[in-house]
This record gives sequence, structure tokens and C-alpha cells, in this order.
Amino acid sequence: MRLKAFILSALAALMLAGAAVAQVEFWKHEWPRTDFSRASVDLREIISGGPPKDGIPAIWDAEFQRVAATRGLDGREPVIAVELEGATPRAYPIRYLMYHEIANDVIGGVPVAVTYCPLCNSAMVFDRRVNGQLRTFGVSGKLRNSDMVMYDRETESWWQQAIGEGIVGHHTGDRLRQLPSWMESWDQFRARNPEGLVMAEPNADRPYGHNPYRGYDSGRPFLYSGEMPPHGIAPNSRVIRVGERAWPMERLRRAGEIREAGIRLTWAGEQASALDTGRIAQGRSVGSIRVRDGQGRDMPHDVMFAFAFHAFYPDGRWMIGQ
Repeated sequence: MRLKAFILSALAALMLAGAAVAQVEFWKHEWPRTDFSRASVDLREIISGGPPKDGIPAIWDAEFQRVAATRGLDGREPVIAVELEGATPRAYPIRYLMYHEIANDVIGGVPVAVTYCPLCNSAMVFDRRVNGQLRTFGVSGKLRNSDMVMYDRETESWWQQAIGEGIVGHHTGDRLRQLPSWMESWDQFRARNPEGLVMAEPNADRPYGHNPYRGYDSGRPFLYSGEMPPHGIAPNSRVIRVGERAWPMERLRRAGEIREAGIRLTWAGEQASALDTGRIAQGRSVGSIRVRDGQGRDMPHDVMFAFAFHAFYPDGRWMIGQ
């Protein structure tokens, strides 16, 4: 019986290995410049999300307008705020990133990639310099743990958006530096930054302002087969990730402010969920989060779905309180 079980196990392993090889051979037609001999993850974990390479078109040449000149944004709509020292604050509306997922930009001399993965609600801003070399990022059309796999144009390496790490190709193992940013309502951003800049509507035929994932943040993960989060936490509930710790959004909502582990988290204001109703502006309120260190400085963080935190930080610490 043991011999039979061993043989069946070996055959299954060979079949899976064969499937992985076949998958890579297929990918090579679309990605001839990607070095598939280098990878830090099991390639069988990477699947197609539907669109092909650049089927979700990243923004390479973002245009901006002044806050006072901006029309068409509802006050409750979420934006990604980036306020780097010495540079004019910028807002990147989620209504645009919902359909483009990445905006390549330069802020105060710092090349940045502003990213948003709707399937994980992960919104992070990265410095686009890798080992002293400039990179520009696009959307591969692939997913891993339901999270966007980005690629860089220069080497066509694949990058995991939720952790900012190269997972396939030349940049395997390299990490992007995350910059402080946060999601807040358009009203909050423009009240604080009346002279700020806002990314203008891209020149593309997209139904901006509409949410194609209606009801997603109260449902189940899309194209995800991994473990669900512990402690009875709903998979598509929001958590605030700082490093390898996660604070449930609901806990912060009830408290209003939490001071733990040398970090101050605050909940304030009115912000519409981008992943609730058919129109982003009508989404239920999820509040806006700020994360600061002991000196009051904004810290890099992410407000992501609980399942994604558990998938990418399986040994992470859940800050569920008493």
C-alpha cells in the first residue's frame, strides 16, 4: 500500500511539473524577454486574470490639473493621496485607477508607481528606482492569490503588487520601496490641499465612476483558492497592514484611534467604498485611515482585504485587541 501511494504521489508530482513546464512554454510566446528560469514562487500559483498583457492599460503619461479646476468628482469618492516633502500634493482618483491599476509618475523628482488592485483593495505607491535603475510598470494580466502581477517594461520581470517584490525574471527577489500614501475622500484631500494637483481623466474609453465589481467587498475573493483568514475575520473585510501586522478596520472604526507597537492609527471622515455599489460615489462609508509613527510622520501602509494579508503574510500578526 505504501509503495502504491508513493507511486501515485510521484505520478501526480510529475503531472504537475509537466503542467508547469507547458504553462511556461505558453507564456514565452507573450513574454519572450522574461527569464522564467528565475522565480521565487511556484509558477503554478500564477494564473490568468482574463485580460492579456496590457489589456488593462497602465498610465505612462499622467496629466494633472489644479484642485480648483477639477470637476466631476463626488466629494465622497476615494483618492490616493501622495504628499512628498517639497512637492505639490497629488491625488489619484480611484475612479481612474479602477480601470488602469497603475500610474507611472514623477513627484518632486521621485519616480513613482501609484498602484491599485481592486481584487485585494490594495493601494500602494512605490519608488520606481530598482538598484539605481529606473523602471516603468504595466499590468501583466496575471494574478497570484487574486492580486495583480505587475511587470516592468525594461526587463519584463514580474512583480507582486501586494508586497512590491519581483517574483519572476531578472528582478526576482528585488523589492520596491513603498512610499507613504493613503486613501481618503476627495473632499478631505481638497480641503487640506486647495493648491494641490489631481490626476486628470485619462484619454481612454472607460466608464469612469462605475464599479465593475459591485458588492465585491461584502462577498468572496475572486480567483482565490488559498486559506481564509483566522479569528473569524471575513475574507473581504478591510485590514490596515503596517509591516507584517494587520489591524482589522472594524476595530479601528469602533475605537476611532489606536496606539500600539509605536504606531498611531486614526479613523476619520467620510469615504465611499469603491467596491460596494455600481457607482463608486454611492458606496457605503468606510472612513479614511491615517497611520503615523511616534513622531507624527506618515508611514507606508496598506488597507487591504483580510484574505490577501493572510495569503502574503501567513506568519503575520493579527492585531485583534482584547
